[in-house]
Amino acid sequence: MSGLQVLISGASVAGPALAFFLARAGAKVTIVEKAPSLRTGGQNVDIRGVGLKVVRRMGLEAAVLNRATQEEGVAFVDASNRRRAEFPVDPTGQNLSMTAEIEIMRGDLAKLFYDATCDDVKYVFGNSIESMVETDEKVNVLFKHGLKQQFDLVFAADGLGSPTRALIFGHDKQKSPIKSLGQYVAWFTIPRQESDGRWARWYNAPGRRLILLRPDTKAEASQQITRASLWICSDSARLQGYSKLSIAEQKAVMHDLFVDAGWEASRVLAGMDSADDFYMQEVAQVKMDECWSRGRMAVLGDAAYCPSPISGMGTTVAVVGAYLLAGEIARSPNDPLAAFASYERLMRPFVTKAQKLIPGAPQLANPETAWGIWLMYSILGIVSWTTRLQAFLGRFAGPPVDAIVLPDYEAELSGNR
Repeated sequence: MSGLQVLISGASVAGPALAFFLARAGAKVTIVEKAPSLRTGGQNVDIRGVGLKVVRRMGLEAAVLNRATQEEGVAFVDASNRRRAEFPVDPTGQNLSMTAEIEIMRGDLAKLFYDATCDDVKYVFGNSIESMVETDEKVNVLFKHGLKQQFDLVFAADGLGSPTRALIFGHDKQKSPIKSLGQYVAWFTIPRQESDGRWARWYNAPGRRLILLRPDTKAEASQQITRASLWICSDSARLQGYSKLSIAEQKAVMHDLFVDAGWEASRVLAGMDSADDFYMQEVAQVKMDECWSRGRMAVLGDAAYCPSPISGMGTTVAVVGAYLLAGEIARSPNDPLAAFASYERLMRPFVTKAQKLIPGAPQLANPETAWGIWLMYSILGIVSWTTRLQAFLGRFAGPPVDAIVLPDYEAELSGNR
Protein backbone atom coordinates (compact mmCIF):
# COMPACT_ATOMS: atom_id res chain seq x y z
CA MET A 1 0.00 0.00 0.00
CA SER A 2 3.05 2.22 0.30
CA GLY A 3 2.95 5.05 -2.20
CA LEU A 4 -0.78 4.84 -2.93
CA GLN A 5 -1.90 8.37 -3.88
CA VAL A 6 -5.24 9.21 -2.25
CA LEU A 7 -7.41 12.33 -2.46
CA ILE A 8 -10.18 13.01 0.06
CA SER A 9 -12.65 15.87 -0.30
CA GLY A 10 -13.79 17.15 3.10
CA ALA A 11 -11.92 17.94 6.32
CA SER A 12 -14.64 17.48 8.93
CA VAL A 13 -14.84 14.05 10.62
CA ALA A 14 -15.14 11.18 8.13
CA GLY A 15 -12.41 12.50 5.81
CA PRO A 16 -9.66 12.94 8.42
CA ALA A 17 -10.64 9.63 10.08
CA LEU A 18 -10.15 7.85 6.76
CA ALA A 19 -6.90 9.74 6.21
CA PHE A 20 -5.64 8.71 9.64
CA PHE A 21 -5.89 4.99 8.92
CA LEU A 22 -4.75 5.18 5.28
CA ALA A 23 -1.70 7.27 6.15
CA ARG A 24 -0.81 4.85 8.95
CA ALA A 25 -0.90 2.05 6.37
CA GLY A 26 1.54 3.92 4.15
CA ALA A 27 -0.66 5.81 1.69
CA LYS A 28 0.14 9.36 0.61
CA VAL A 29 -3.05 11.25 1.44
CA THR A 30 -4.22 14.71 0.43
CA ILE A 31 -7.35 16.31 1.90
CA VAL A 32 -8.92 19.19 0.01
CA GLU A 33 -11.37 21.44 1.87
CA LYS A 34 -13.28 24.33 0.31
CA ALA A 35 -13.34 26.31 3.56
CA PRO A 36 -10.38 28.69 3.97
CA SER A 37 -9.38 27.03 7.24
CA LEU A 38 -10.41 24.21 9.53
CA ARG A 39 -14.01 24.75 10.62
CA THR A 40 -14.10 24.49 14.40
CA GLY A 41 -17.73 25.47 14.97
CA GLY A 42 -20.83 23.32 14.99
CA GLN A 43 -23.16 21.42 17.26
CA ASN A 44 -22.81 18.70 19.86
CA VAL A 45 -22.11 15.32 18.31
CA ASP A 46 -22.39 11.89 19.90
CA ILE A 47 -19.79 9.14 19.88
CA ARG A 48 -21.45 5.87 20.77
CA GLY A 49 -20.67 2.16 21.01
CA VAL A 50 -18.58 1.01 18.07
CA GLY A 51 -17.73 4.62 17.22
CA LEU A 52 -15.89 4.90 20.51
CA LYS A 53 -14.06 1.65 19.71
CA VAL A 54 -12.77 3.21 16.49
CA VAL A 55 -11.63 6.32 18.36
CA ARG A 56 -9.88 4.02 20.82
CA ARG A 57 -8.06 2.30 17.92
CA MET A 58 -6.94 5.74 16.78
CA GLY A 59 -5.40 6.29 20.22
CA LEU A 60 -7.61 9.33 20.77
CA GLU A 61 -10.02 8.14 23.45
CA ALA A 62 -8.36 10.10 26.27
CA ALA A 63 -8.22 13.28 24.17
CA VAL A 64 -11.89 12.94 23.23
CA LEU A 65 -12.92 12.33 26.84
CA ASN A 66 -10.95 15.40 27.88
CA ARG A 67 -12.94 17.55 25.43
CA ALA A 68 -16.36 16.06 26.23
CA THR A 69 -19.01 18.65 27.09
CA GLN A 70 -19.89 16.87 30.37
CA GLU A 71 -23.57 17.27 29.65
CA GLU A 72 -25.44 15.51 32.46
CA GLY A 73 -28.67 14.87 30.60
CA VAL A 74 -31.66 16.46 28.87
CA ALA A 75 -34.48 18.23 30.71
CA PHE A 76 -37.80 19.00 29.02
CA VAL A 77 -39.00 22.40 30.25
CA ASP A 78 -42.19 24.40 29.84
CA ALA A 79 -42.60 28.14 29.26
CA SER A 80 -42.05 28.78 32.98
CA ASN A 81 -38.78 26.83 32.86
CA ARG A 82 -40.31 24.11 35.01
CA ARG A 83 -38.77 20.70 34.37
CA ARG A 84 -41.45 18.32 33.12
CA ALA A 85 -39.19 15.35 32.38
CA GLU A 86 -35.52 14.50 32.87
CA PHE A 87 -33.31 11.95 31.15
CA PRO A 88 -29.83 11.78 32.69
CA VAL A 89 -26.79 10.34 30.98
CA ASP A 90 -26.84 6.56 31.20
CA PRO A 91 -23.27 5.26 30.95
CA THR A 92 -24.54 1.67 30.83
CA GLY A 93 -26.43 2.32 27.60
CA GLN A 94 -29.30 0.18 28.90
CA ASN A 95 -31.85 2.92 29.62
CA LEU A 96 -33.50 5.47 27.36
CA SER A 97 -31.18 8.50 27.27
CA MET A 98 -30.88 11.48 24.95
CA THR A 99 -27.28 12.20 25.92
CA ALA A 100 -24.62 9.79 24.65
CA GLU A 101 -21.83 8.45 26.81
CA ILE A 102 -19.60 10.96 25.03
CA GLU A 103 -20.85 14.34 23.81
CA ILE A 104 -18.26 16.52 22.11
CA MET A 105 -18.45 19.61 19.94
CA ARG A 106 -18.11 18.80 16.25
CA GLY A 107 -15.37 21.41 15.89
CA ASP A 108 -13.40 19.99 18.81
CA LEU A 109 -13.54 16.50 17.30
CA ALA A 110 -12.50 17.84 13.90
CA LYS A 111 -9.54 19.62 15.52
CA LEU A 112 -8.47 16.45 17.33
CA PHE A 113 -8.58 14.50 14.06
CA TYR A 114 -6.70 17.27 12.26
CA ASP A 115 -3.97 17.38 14.91
CA ALA A 116 -3.64 13.59 14.71
CA THR A 117 -3.13 13.65 10.93
CA CYS A 118 -1.57 16.96 9.91
CA ASP A 119 2.02 15.67 10.13
CA ASP A 120 1.32 12.76 7.76
CA VAL A 121 -1.49 14.13 5.58
CA LYS A 122 -1.37 17.08 3.20
CA TYR A 123 -4.23 19.53 3.83
CA VAL A 124 -5.26 21.98 1.11
CA PHE A 125 -7.75 24.59 2.33
CA GLY A 126 -9.67 27.07 0.21
CA ASN A 127 -9.91 24.75 -2.79
CA SER A 128 -12.22 22.07 -4.18
CA ILE A 129 -12.55 19.54 -6.98
CA GLU A 130 -13.78 21.03 -10.25
CA SER A 131 -13.84 17.88 -12.37
CA MET A 132 -12.56 14.29 -12.49
CA VAL A 133 -11.77 11.90 -15.33
CA GLU A 134 -11.02 8.27 -14.53
CA THR A 135 -8.63 6.14 -16.56
CA ASP A 136 -7.78 2.46 -16.10
CA GLU A 137 -5.29 3.11 -13.31
CA LYS A 138 -5.70 6.74 -12.20
CA VAL A 139 -8.18 9.54 -11.59
CA ASN A 140 -7.23 12.83 -13.22
CA VAL A 141 -8.43 15.67 -11.01
CA LEU A 142 -8.81 19.33 -11.92
CA PHE A 143 -9.06 21.62 -8.92
CA LYS A 144 -11.07 24.82 -8.83
CA HIS A 145 -7.96 26.97 -8.78
CA GLY A 146 -6.50 25.33 -11.86
CA LEU A 147 -4.10 22.71 -10.53
CA LYS A 148 -4.23 19.27 -12.18
CA GLN A 149 -3.14 16.10 -10.39
CA GLN A 150 -3.42 12.33 -10.66
CA PHE A 151 -4.55 10.07 -7.82
CA ASP A 152 -5.03 6.34 -7.42
CA LEU A 153 -8.21 6.75 -5.37
CA VAL A 154 -10.63 9.62 -4.68
CA PHE A 155 -13.14 9.84 -1.83
CA ALA A 156 -16.05 12.19 -1.17
CA ALA A 157 -16.46 13.03 2.51
CA ASP A 158 -17.81 16.54 2.06
CA GLY A 159 -21.17 16.32 3.76
CA LEU A 160 -24.88 16.10 3.09
CA GLY A 161 -24.87 18.16 -0.09
CA SER A 162 -21.55 16.76 -1.32
CA PRO A 163 -20.55 18.33 -4.67
CA THR A 164 -17.92 15.60 -5.06
CA ARG A 165 -20.63 12.94 -4.83
CA ALA A 166 -22.41 14.68 -7.69
CA LEU A 167 -19.20 14.61 -9.75
CA ILE A 168 -18.77 10.88 -9.12
CA PHE A 169 -22.35 9.79 -9.77
CA GLY A 170 -23.83 12.65 -11.78
CA HIS A 171 -26.89 13.08 -9.57
CA ASP A 172 -29.46 15.62 -10.69
CA LYS A 173 -32.31 17.08 -8.66
CA GLN A 174 -34.69 14.33 -9.77
CA LYS A 175 -32.30 11.61 -8.62
CA SER A 176 -30.93 13.32 -5.53
CA PRO A 177 -30.10 10.89 -2.71
CA ILE A 178 -31.03 13.57 -0.15
CA LYS A 179 -34.32 12.69 1.54
CA SER A 180 -35.82 15.58 3.49
CA LEU A 181 -37.44 14.92 6.87
CA GLY A 182 -39.40 18.17 6.72
CA GLN A 183 -37.44 19.91 9.47
CA TYR A 184 -34.92 22.76 9.52
CA VAL A 185 -32.37 23.68 12.18
CA ALA A 186 -30.09 26.60 12.95
CA TRP A 187 -27.06 26.22 15.25
CA PHE A 188 -25.13 29.00 16.96
CA THR A 189 -23.62 29.99 20.31
CA ILE A 190 -24.96 32.50 22.81
CA PRO A 191 -23.50 33.95 26.03
CA ARG A 192 -23.81 31.52 28.91
CA GLN A 193 -26.01 32.25 31.93
CA GLU A 194 -25.75 30.66 35.36
CA SER A 195 -29.16 29.07 34.88
CA ASP A 196 -27.88 27.07 31.89
CA GLY A 197 -26.09 24.58 34.14
CA ARG A 198 -24.82 21.19 32.96
CA TRP A 199 -28.16 19.92 31.68
CA ALA A 200 -29.43 20.46 28.16
CA ARG A 201 -32.84 22.15 28.17
CA TRP A 202 -35.44 21.21 25.56
CA TYR A 203 -38.40 23.55 25.06
CA ASN A 204 -41.28 22.92 22.65
CA ALA A 205 -43.48 25.73 21.35
CA PRO A 206 -46.70 25.36 19.34
CA GLY A 207 -46.22 25.22 15.59
CA ARG A 208 -43.75 22.31 15.75
CA ARG A 209 -41.00 24.57 17.08
CA LEU A 210 -38.17 23.57 19.38
CA ILE A 211 -35.49 25.55 21.23
CA LEU A 212 -32.59 23.47 22.53
CA LEU A 213 -29.86 24.86 24.82
CA ARG A 214 -26.86 22.63 25.52
CA PRO A 215 -23.88 23.23 27.82
CA ASP A 216 -20.30 23.54 26.68
CA THR A 217 -18.43 23.42 29.96
CA LYS A 218 -15.17 22.66 28.16
CA ALA A 219 -15.17 25.96 26.28
CA GLU A 220 -12.42 28.42 27.12
CA ALA A 221 -13.13 30.26 30.36
CA SER A 222 -13.14 33.57 28.50
CA GLN A 223 -15.93 32.38 26.20
CA GLN A 224 -18.58 31.13 28.66
CA ILE A 225 -20.96 30.00 25.94
CA THR A 226 -24.07 27.91 25.55
CA ARG A 227 -24.81 25.98 22.37
CA ALA A 228 -28.22 26.98 21.04
CA SER A 229 -30.31 25.54 18.23
CA LEU A 230 -33.69 26.34 16.73
CA TRP A 231 -35.70 23.54 15.11
CA ILE A 232 -38.92 23.76 13.13
CA CYS A 233 -40.99 21.28 11.13
CA SER A 234 -42.51 23.18 8.23
CA ASP A 235 -43.05 23.16 4.48
CA SER A 236 -42.69 26.94 4.29
CA ALA A 237 -41.27 28.18 0.99
CA ARG A 238 -39.01 30.55 2.95
CA LEU A 239 -37.41 27.61 4.70
CA GLN A 240 -37.19 25.43 1.60
CA GLY A 241 -35.19 28.16 -0.12
CA TYR A 242 -32.86 28.80 2.82
CA SER A 243 -29.72 27.71 0.98
CA LYS A 244 -30.09 30.61 -1.46
CA LEU A 245 -30.26 33.19 1.34
CA SER A 246 -27.42 35.07 2.99
CA ILE A 247 -26.69 34.35 6.65
CA ALA A 248 -28.36 37.64 7.60
CA GLU A 249 -31.46 36.62 5.65
CA GLN A 250 -31.47 33.15 7.22
CA LYS A 251 -31.30 34.74 10.67
CA ALA A 252 -34.21 37.01 9.76
CA VAL A 253 -36.32 34.01 8.74
CA MET A 254 -35.63 32.17 11.99
CA HIS A 255 -36.22 35.35 13.99
CA ASP A 256 -39.66 35.79 12.44
CA LEU A 257 -40.56 32.15 13.07
CA PHE A 258 -39.51 32.11 16.75
CA VAL A 259 -40.20 35.66 17.97
CA ASP A 260 -43.41 34.57 19.73
CA ALA A 261 -42.17 31.16 20.93
CA GLY A 262 -42.01 32.15 24.59
CA TRP A 263 -39.68 30.79 27.30
CA GLU A 264 -36.17 32.21 26.62
CA ALA A 265 -36.79 32.93 22.94
CA SER A 266 -35.95 36.64 23.24
CA ARG A 267 -32.57 35.86 24.82
CA VAL A 268 -31.80 33.16 22.26
CA LEU A 269 -32.78 35.33 19.30
CA ALA A 270 -30.72 38.25 20.59
CA GLY A 271 -27.75 35.91 20.86
CA MET A 272 -28.43 34.55 17.38
CA ASP A 273 -28.47 38.04 15.87
CA SER A 274 -24.92 38.71 17.08
CA ALA A 275 -23.55 35.18 16.63
CA ASP A 276 -20.68 34.79 14.15
CA ASP A 277 -20.96 30.99 14.00
CA PHE A 278 -24.56 30.69 12.76
CA TYR A 279 -25.21 27.68 10.55
CA MET A 280 -28.52 26.55 9.07
CA GLN A 281 -29.34 23.14 7.62
CA GLU A 282 -32.22 21.03 6.40
CA VAL A 283 -32.71 17.91 8.50
CA ALA A 284 -32.38 15.09 5.99
CA GLN A 285 -30.91 11.68 5.29
CA VAL A 286 -28.74 10.52 2.40
CA LYS A 287 -29.87 7.22 0.93
CA MET A 288 -27.82 5.86 -1.96
CA ASP A 289 -29.69 2.70 -2.81
CA GLU A 290 -27.48 1.53 -5.67
CA CYS A 291 -23.86 1.74 -4.52
CA TRP A 292 -21.31 3.91 -2.73
CA SER A 293 -18.55 3.66 -5.31
CA ARG A 294 -17.79 4.02 -8.98
CA GLY A 295 -14.50 2.82 -10.36
CA ARG A 296 -11.69 4.26 -8.27
CA MET A 297 -13.96 6.72 -6.47
CA ALA A 298 -16.18 6.22 -3.41
CA VAL A 299 -18.19 8.12 -0.80
CA LEU A 300 -18.38 7.92 2.99
CA GLY A 301 -19.78 9.78 5.97
CA ASP A 302 -22.73 12.12 5.49
CA ALA A 303 -21.99 12.25 1.76
CA ALA A 304 -22.84 8.55 1.52
CA TYR A 305 -25.25 7.72 4.33
CA CYS A 306 -26.14 10.69 6.52
CA PRO A 307 -28.58 9.32 9.14
CA SER A 308 -29.68 12.89 10.08
CA PRO A 309 -28.86 14.93 13.20
CA ILE A 310 -31.89 13.54 15.03
CA SER A 311 -30.59 9.96 14.81
CA GLY A 312 -27.68 10.54 17.19
CA MET A 313 -25.62 8.26 14.94
CA GLY A 314 -23.98 10.57 12.39
CA THR A 315 -20.51 10.71 13.93
CA THR A 316 -20.48 7.06 14.93
CA VAL A 317 -21.47 5.97 11.43
CA ALA A 318 -18.87 8.31 9.92
CA VAL A 319 -15.90 7.01 11.90
CA VAL A 320 -16.95 3.37 11.59
CA GLY A 321 -17.31 3.78 7.82
CA ALA A 322 -13.88 5.41 7.60
CA TYR A 323 -12.30 2.56 9.56
CA LEU A 324 -13.92 -0.17 7.46
CA LEU A 325 -13.11 1.57 4.18
CA ALA A 326 -9.46 2.05 5.13
CA GLY A 327 -9.18 -1.52 6.38
CA GLU A 328 -10.62 -3.05 3.23
CA ILE A 329 -8.37 -0.90 1.02
CA ALA A 330 -5.38 -2.04 3.07
CA ARG A 331 -6.45 -5.67 2.56
CA SER A 332 -6.84 -5.21 -1.21
CA PRO A 333 -4.59 -2.26 -2.13
CA ASN A 334 -4.31 -3.34 -5.76
CA ASP A 335 -8.00 -4.10 -6.24
CA PRO A 336 -10.14 -1.08 -5.29
CA LEU A 337 -13.29 -2.64 -6.74
CA ALA A 338 -12.97 -5.59 -4.36
CA ALA A 339 -12.14 -3.28 -1.45
CA PHE A 340 -15.16 -1.07 -2.10
CA ALA A 341 -17.46 -4.08 -2.46
CA SER A 342 -16.30 -5.46 0.90
CA TYR A 343 -16.66 -2.05 2.55
CA GLU A 344 -20.24 -1.78 1.37
CA ARG A 345 -21.07 -5.37 2.30
CA LEU A 346 -19.88 -4.78 5.86
CA MET A 347 -21.23 -1.27 6.29
CA ARG A 348 -24.63 -1.19 4.61
CA PRO A 349 -26.54 -3.30 7.20
CA PHE A 350 -25.23 -1.02 9.96
CA VAL A 351 -26.25 2.09 8.01
CA THR A 352 -29.73 0.69 7.41
CA LYS A 353 -30.21 0.26 11.16
CA ALA A 354 -28.70 3.67 11.96
CA GLN A 355 -31.06 5.40 9.52
CA LYS A 356 -34.16 3.75 10.95
CA LEU A 357 -35.89 6.48 12.93
CA ILE A 358 -38.76 6.21 15.39
CA PRO A 359 -42.00 6.18 13.35
CA GLY A 360 -43.33 9.73 13.04
CA ALA A 361 -40.00 11.43 13.69
CA PRO A 362 -39.23 14.28 13.77
CA GLN A 363 -42.82 15.56 13.86
CA LEU A 364 -43.67 13.26 16.78
CA ALA A 365 -41.28 15.12 19.08
CA ASN A 366 -42.49 18.50 17.84
CA PRO A 367 -46.26 18.76 18.43
CA GLU A 368 -48.35 21.28 16.53
CA THR A 369 -50.53 22.42 19.45
CA ALA A 370 -50.12 23.39 23.10
CA TRP A 371 -52.30 20.41 24.02
CA GLY A 372 -50.02 18.10 22.06
CA ILE A 373 -46.99 19.48 23.89
CA TRP A 374 -48.72 18.96 27.26
CA LEU A 375 -49.52 15.37 26.33
CA MET A 376 -45.97 14.65 25.18
CA TYR A 377 -44.46 16.15 28.32
CA SER A 378 -46.90 14.19 30.49
CA ILE A 379 -45.92 10.91 28.84
CA LEU A 380 -42.21 11.74 29.04
CA GLY A 381 -42.63 12.66 32.69
CA ILE A 382 -44.02 9.21 33.46
CA VAL A 383 -41.25 7.51 31.47
CA SER A 384 -38.52 9.56 33.15
CA TRP A 385 -39.67 8.45 36.60
CA THR A 386 -39.83 4.75 35.70
CA THR A 387 -36.41 3.14 35.40
CA ARG A 388 -37.73 -0.21 34.18
CA LEU A 389 -39.79 1.51 31.50
CA GLN A 390 -36.72 3.48 30.41
CA ALA A 391 -34.78 0.24 30.10
CA PHE A 392 -37.58 -1.34 28.08
CA LEU A 393 -37.88 1.63 25.72
CA GLY A 394 -34.12 1.90 25.46
CA ARG A 395 -34.03 -1.57 23.91
CA PHE A 396 -36.39 -0.51 21.12
CA ALA A 397 -36.01 3.27 20.76
CA GLY A 398 -32.30 3.65 21.39
CA PRO A 399 -29.82 3.96 18.51
CA PRO A 400 -28.11 0.75 17.27
CA VAL A 401 -24.75 1.70 18.76
CA ASP A 402 -23.26 -1.80 18.64
CA ALA A 403 -25.05 -3.25 15.62
CA ILE A 404 -21.80 -4.18 13.87
CA VAL A 405 -18.71 -6.20 14.74
CA LEU A 406 -15.51 -4.37 13.80
CA PRO A 407 -12.93 -6.45 11.93
CA ASP A 408 -9.37 -6.40 13.22
CA TYR A 409 -7.24 -4.57 10.66
CA GLU A 410 -4.22 -4.14 12.93
CA ALA A 411 -1.85 -6.02 10.61
CA GLU A 412 -3.13 -4.34 7.45
CA LEU A 413 -3.14 -0.82 8.92
CA SER A 414 0.21 -1.08 10.67
CA GLY A 415 2.16 0.10 7.64
CA ASN A 416 3.90 -3.23 7.16
CA ARG A 417 2.24 -4.05 3.85
